[in-house]
Amino acid sequence: MRNKAITTPWGALLAACAAFPAAAEMSDVQRALIERRACEAAIWGMPAVGVYDIELALQRDAGASPGVVGYMSEPMDSRHGFLTANDVTPYTFTGLTTKDGPIVIEVPPAGEKAAFFGTIVNAWQVPIADVGTTGEDAGAGGRYVILPPDFEGEPPQGDFRVFRSDTYGVHFAFRPVAKNGGTSADQAAYAQTLKWYPLAAMDDPPETRFVDVKVNPVNTLPVYDMTYFEDLNTVVQREPVLERDKVMMGMLASLGIKRGEAFEPDAETQEAMLAGLQCAYDAMQEHFITRSVVPLWEDRTWGVWAFAEGQPEAGFPYETDDMVLIDDRAGGSYSWITYLPRKLGGGTFYLTGLTDGDGNALNGEDTYKLTVPADTPAEDFWSVIVYSMQTKGFVAGNARVGLATPDLPEMQVNDDGSADVYFGPVAPEGRESNWIPTGEDFFLLFRLYGPKEGWIESGWKLPDLEKQ
Repeated sequence: MRNKAITTPWGALLAACAAFPAAAEMSDVQRALIERRACEAAIWGMPAVGVYDIELALQRDAGASPGVVGYMSEPMDSRHGFLTANDVTPYTFTGLTTKDGPIVIEVPPAGEKAAFFGTIVNAWQVPIADVGTTGEDAGAGGRYVILPPDFEGEPPQGDFRVFRSDTYGVHFAFRPVAKNGGTSADQAAYAQTLKWYPLAAMDDPPETRFVDVKVNPVNTLPVYDMTYFEDLNTVVQREPVLERDKVMMGMLASLGIKRGEAFEPDAETQEAMLAGLQCAYDAMQEHFITRSVVPLWEDRTWGVWAFAEGQPEAGFPYETDDMVLIDDRAGGSYSWITYLPRKLGGGTFYLTGLTDGDGNALNGEDTYKLTVPADTPAEDFWSVIVYSMQTKGFVAGNARVGLATPDLPEMQVNDDGSADVYFGPVAPEGRESNWIPTGEDFFLLFRLYGPKEGWIESGWKLPDLEKQ
């Protein structure tokens, strides 16, 4: 039965409403709405917040001004906060803007001792172009021109690789991979041959400035407090609204995130938003643990990344004809990794370890052993690194975060050439050189650098972790 029509004159109805005092506290309905919308907003905004926080950390922690490029005189250590970064190869990275017009990122050709490998992405971490030996230039180097979303006119002609971004924000992270015995000093010197400048200044480009983030450690990890929403608001304020995101913009408005307006939520709203942020973190954490990794072998617990169907082939837009894949791109990717390439491949293969051989989650109290076979199929080297399950970065404060083939001369090696690596809060007696400290719940990434062709079909398998 339909409700009866309301026949009260509008004037009388408004007068009746005016007789009730304004609510002094947030109603349960309002609070529930804010929590739900904050949860969805945080999941939706994860890739943008994650890459903005890298740009922000360069300025906040390393004292860099906008446009300064971070490089590393040596690889990272536990002082650096990065989502599942490695401690073997240094990084070169920054955040730029095309708000004032097209920019040029000039990638040097592969050198004798080092060569770049990496990706340029937009403000939502959608890959724009891969660069370097496995990228568009195939190691020859070149000038990558990035056009802003509102660019009009003819693209520049000449020896350029031209791409249009649908956001003003342009970010990149390149690794200067060592070659022919190249050292950290060689990698650092090569990294600083990179250039970027406005296209309009191409005839007389300004000098590209760098800051050494080994000397000036940065913490780029997303923080799940009100700064998360402050960072999301910054992205909303400076980026164009994409057609696909207009519904979310309406939801953000109820949280006080509106283009052209200050973000100043009151204490009650902040409390509700933080409850929603906890919901988002829990959802992304569950997605990571239960859906992001699938076993590579039936009789092993080691897994490989399980990307959303079709996304690797499409270049990771995390968008289909029907929807934006907000859960897959957040919990499935950008809450724990960054800078996915436009094309998978490249020279590194990742194995992920979430459990021991009995299927139990890895924890910071027990000790585990991994035996790395002598015939591990990595033509360059293998590496295993401990990551915090909570932050997805290195475990802060630990003197060592990983071990790799270059460490073997200092490690104890078995008679058959294999090496036992131990993970735990305390080093096993006499095995300090083979030990990676934990101290909290963790997971592992085992990387094969230069995986041998056909290694998966060869029958080689990495043993499971043994609880000691």
